[in-house]
Order: sequence, then structure tokens, then C-alpha cells
Amino acid sequence: MPKSVSGFSKLSKEEKINWIVTTHFSNAEHAKHIITQYWNDDAALQKLHDEFIENTITNFYLPLGVAPNFTINGRNYTIPFAVEESSVVAAASKSAKFWANRGGFKTTIINTEKIGQVHFIYKGDKEKLTAFFNHIKPKFFSETESITKNMQKRGGGILDIILKDKTADLADYFQLHATFETKDSMGANFINSCLEQFAKTLKEEALQFESFTETEKEITVVMSILSNYVPNCLVRAEVSCKVEELAEKHIENPQEFAEKFVQAVRIAEIEPYRAVTHNKGIMNGIDAVVIATGNDFRAVEAGVHAYASREGQYASLSHAKIEEGIFTFWMEIPLALGTVGGLTSLHPLVKVALEMLEKPSAQELMQIIAVAGLAQNFAALRSLTTTGIQQGHMKMHLMNILNQFQANEEERKQVVKHFEKNTVSHSAVVEYLEEIRK
Repeated sequence: MPKSVSGFSKLSKEEKINWIVTTHFSNAEHAKHIITQYWNDDAALQKLHDEFIENTITNFYLPLGVAPNFTINGRNYTIPFAVEESSVVAAASKSAKFWANRGGFKTTIINTEKIGQVHFIYKGDKEKLTAFFNHIKPKFFSETESITKNMQKRGGGILDIILKDKTADLADYFQLHATFETKDSMGANFINSCLEQFAKTLKEEALQFESFTETEKEITVVMSILSNYVPNCLVRAEVSCKVEELAEKHIENPQEFAEKFVQAVRIAEIEPYRAVTHNKGIMNGIDAVVIATGNDFRAVEAGVHAYASREGQYASLSHAKIEEGIFTFWMEIPLALGTVGGLTSLHPLVKVALEMLEKPSAQELMQIIAVAGLAQNFAALRSLTTTGIQQGHMKMHLMNILNQFQANEEERKQVVKHFEKNTVSHSAVVEYLEEIRK
């Protein structure tokens, strides 16, 4: 049981590490060596990273890979992926090459609306509250002008504010439900600042509203916060071609493949157990690019999975069909992203990733990231409905197993050659390594 510590946040970085390694590790020096070996040699760069979060002790690396040859709306892209899972980048690259020869990916921005809410308790006459809201609504806009003026210059701002009666779900519970356009910024700070001003205006104006009783004037604001559920911040990504054009090495009968593929998607549309894994594959691609571009993958995940449940049951995000000899595979997905502000202007590798993508706008980034998710999903479904998912994945995973057991170069060559014709599994690799080492 570790001892408690007081004033930890006030300790220096060195003092924090010393406390951690002496408290939690049997070999303190070894633990300290591992922690400090991930520091950047450039002190200024390390200081920048240290200040991203609190109580920083070191950097935690993720591989940054790239998938070239993506054709999106006629333009070519090389997409950066920050991810630890083997086969993700390889699968995306394979899909990119496959569809580049069949017209590429097509994308459309459906909407870019974001949402914030002021949650409050009002005990009184609902008609009076509606009249009050309509009376003060212009003040919500006028009293946030200092916050919104720069955003308005860029074409964004507050789109609308409505009053929502939620008393059927919770006694005396109402909302100010506001919609926003934040252009190239993700907009969390902007939205939250507007909402807090709305809350202040709401409370102050209620005290002056003559139709309210003394009880009705005492509106209680519970919280003011943006929502990461953005069903109206949507992008569509799709691929399509004639069924016969699907033919390739592992697709000898394209009609049979297309029908099986559509059935696989249909299963994910109706079966939640399958849908979760199906959508996880989509997020393999989406999260990796969201992280590489300095965006909030937790917010994206939460919003996406809520959207997958919008009909009352968790279901597939992607869809497929065959009509008049044309195979179409598509997805509509909510993505609230930014290309300015936050880590996008601080993290050096995020800047590299965004420049690699030709410095996209937030809308362009929505399209690129949606494509990464659809490409990943196509690769997974193609494997599942042809050779099986494990064949390619385990061969990619082979290097991780060899690294785990510190195989030397000669051992690696022998193992790779052996498993060109044998099924890869963790136990099989370990057994063969032991056999070589004997």
C-alpha cells in the first residue's frame, strides 16, 4: 500500500520522479532510467511537452505512420496515423491503393453545427418562462458580442438559442439549447464562454422580470457546457464502382464478394455485438488521424458512439448496397474538429501532420478523417469476407512478438521464412523460437 503524499503538484519534476520510483518500484534506478530516457534532448521542446498537462514526468510515445495514395475528391493525400496497433496503417494503405484505381473516395460536408447547453432549474409557471425567454433572447446575443466578434469575422458565431422543457424527464429541469458555427476551431472554449455568459444573463434578467414571483426569479443554473454529441456536424464518405471492377487477387468472383460484403454490413446494422467491433475498426482509422492532428479523440469517440445509438439500438456506422450493378459503400459520421487553436498550434508533430495534409480547413479535415475510417472498415470487411482477419493481422503482429523475445537478426530471418507458409500465433512463434535457440 503506497504512502500518501502532500503537495505533490508543487514538487519539481525531479522530485516527483524520485517520489514515484522510491514509492512504487522495487528497482528505483531502473524505473528512473526508463522514465528519463524518453525525455527529449532539446530542453525547450521538452518544456513545451511538460506544460501540455499537469504533473508531467516524461513523454509517452506512439508511432506516427503514414498511408499514401489516398484519392479524395480527385486530390491525392498522404495521411498521418498515430496509433499503436499493428496492421492499421497497412490496411488503410491497401484500401487507399484499391480505391485509387476505382475512382477514389468521394466526400460531402452535410453540416457543421455544434451544440452547447445551459442546464437550469425553474420552479414556476411554464408560460411565464417562455415569455421571459422570448423577451430576453436578444440579450443573449448582445451580451456575448465581445466573445463572438472575432468568430463572426471568420463567418462563425451563435446560430440560434432555444428554450427546451425537459420537465417530463426531471422535475423543474429546463435548457437553453444553443447551436454554434466555429469554422476552423473545434470551438470548445468559445462555446463554453458563450454559455457561461448566457447563464449569467439568464439569472440576472430573471431577477428583474416583473411577471415572475419571488420564487420564479430564483433560477438555479446547474451547469453550462458544450455537448460532444454533434449529430448536425456531419460528413459523408463513400466509394463506389461497378461490381465487376471489384475483382482482384483475393476477389475472383466480384459478385459473390459484393453480396457477402453487403451481408456483413447488414449484420452490423442489426446486431449490436457485431456493430461494436465493426465500429471499433472504423475508429482505428479515425482516432489515429484525430490524434496525429492534435484533436480530441475522446470527444470524437463519445459523439460517434452516441450517433451510432441514435435510433435506440447501437448499430453500424457504415452501409453498403448493390443497385443496378453498382457497389456502393458509405458512411455518415459526426466529427467536431479543429485546425487552429489548442495543440494544433503548439505540438511540433501536429504541425507536421497538418502540413502533410496540405494545411486543411476544419471541413477538409472532417472529410480526410472520415475517409480514413471508411478505408479501415473496408479493409477489415474485405479480409473478414475473404481470407479471414487473422492472416494479415498476425503477420503484422509477428514483429511485436519477436521484439518481445529480443530475437536477433538471424532468428528474425528464420522465423519470418518459417511463417510464410505456417499459421502465425503467439504460442507457435514462441515454440519455433525456442526450437531455433536449442
